[in-house]
Amino acid sequence: MPVLDPNPQNGQKKMLIVFGSFFAIFVLIAIVATIASP
Repeated sequence: MPVLDPNPQNGQKKMLIVFGSFFAIFVLIAIVATIASP
């Protein structure tokens, strides 16, 4: 797996955005679950 390109192709950038938002949602759920747990 190559180091992140400074100038990624369109598909790669789209993939990065999708993966980043998925990770952000996962972290958000984890924080909410930690706060909600007794």
